[in-house]
Amino acid sequence: MISSTFERHFGAPPDVLVRAPGRVNLLGGHTDYNEGFVLPVAIDRAAWVAARRLHAPEARVAALDVGETATFALEPLTPRAGEWADYPRGVAWALQAAGHPTVGMEAALTSTVPVGAGLSSSAAVEVAFAWAWRTLAGLNIERAAVARICQRAENDYVGVKCGIMDQMASACGQEGHALLLDCRTLEVAPVPLPAGVAILVADTGVRRALAASAYNERRRECEEAVRILSQHLPGLRALRDVSPDDFRRTAHYLPEVVRKRARHVVTDNARVLEAVAALQTGDLARVGDAMRRCHVSLRDDYAVSSPELDLLAETAWAVEGCYGARLTGAGFGGCAVALTDEGAVEGLVAALETAHLAAFDRTPAIYRCKAAEGVAATVYSPGSEKTSAEKSNR
Repeated sequence: MISSTFERHFGAPPDVLVRAPGRVNLLGGHTDYNEGFVLPVAIDRAAWVAARRLHAPEARVAALDVGETATFALEPLTPRAGEWADYPRGVAWALQAAGHPTVGMEAALTSTVPVGAGLSSSAAVEVAFAWAWRTLAGLNIERAAVARICQRAENDYVGVKCGIMDQMASACGQEGHALLLDCRTLEVAPVPLPAGVAILVADTGVRRALAASAYNERRRECEEAVRILSQHLPGLRALRDVSPDDFRRTAHYLPEVVRKRARHVVTDNARVLEAVAALQTGDLARVGDAMRRCHVSLRDDYAVSSPELDLLAETAWAVEGCYGARLTGAGFGGCAVALTDEGAVEGLVAALETAHLAAFDRTPAIYRCKAAEGVAATVYSPGSEKTSAEKSNR
C-alpha cells in the first residue's frame, strides 16, 4: 500500500491519498487540440500520490516505480530539467501561474497506468499532483479548471502540445460511462455504456517519445489548414468549425498533406457525434463501424498508425462479437482499443495474442478496462484512520 510505503520513506504518515485515473479514448483521434469532440473513458488504472504538507517551500517527491527521489524549490520554481520530476514541477508552476498558492509537500508516486502506451500516464500523474496540492492547500478549484492547469503544465512546461482530453477524462470520469467532451467549451456529457459490453486495450509494446515525435508536427499542420481555410470560411477559429460540407467545398485550397490531416479531423468529429447517438440507442454495431472508420482515417489521412496497431485493429475486426477497434492515444505505437461483447472476450484475446506473436515475435499485453470515477482524495487526520473520500465539484 502506498500509504505505508510513504511512511517508511518519509518517517511519518501521509495527510492525503489521491487516485487519478488514466483514460482510453473510444473515438476522437487528435480532435481535442482542434477544439472538437472526443469520447474518452476514465479507466480503472491510475496514478496514486500519497502526500504530506511541509512548512518549507519545497517539494520532495519519491517516484516509487523507478526508485528515484527529486527535491525542488517552490519559491522560486526551477526550470524544467527533462526528467520525470518535470510533471509535478510543471503542475506547481501552472498552479502558481493561475494564481493558486502551492504549499510545501512530501509525496510518493506510483502508477498502474503503463507509460507510453497511449493511456494518459502523464495526465494521470499531473491530475494526481494537482489534486494533492488542491487538497493540502485547501484550494477551491473545480475539476475542469484543474484539467486546464494540468494541460498548461504539459503544454508550456513539459513541452508537449497535447489537447485537453486526457486531463479532463482523468478529472471528470464517471463510473460506467464514457464522456462526450466538447474540447472548446469543456462541457462534459456522460454517456452510459450498455450492459454486457467490455473494453479491451491491447498494448503493442512499441514506445515513443511523444515530445520528440510527429505529434507537434500534426498540430502545426492542422493550424496551417485553419489559416488557409479561414480565408474562405469567415469566422473559422479551429477545424472544429469546419463541417463535412464546408470541407468538400474548400478542400482543394489545401496542400495535399494538410488536406489529409484536416479531412481526418473534420470526419472524426462527425464520427464521435454519430457514435454517441448510437450508444444512446444501443446500436453497438454502428459504434463499432465508426471506430473502424476512425482507424482507417488515422492510418491513411493522419499517418499516425503502425504495422503493429494495424494488425491488432484488423484482427479484432474479424472476431465475431467484437463491435469495433482502433488505435487509441496519439499513435506512433502504444495501444489499440476494442469494444466487444463480454462473451467474446476470451476469443478476442486469443486472436490478438496469436496474430501479434506470429507477426512480431512477441505477445501484446492486454488489459480489460472498466469505466472508472475521476480523481478523488482520501484525507487522513493525525493518528486516525482515513476520514473521508473527497469527491467534490462533480
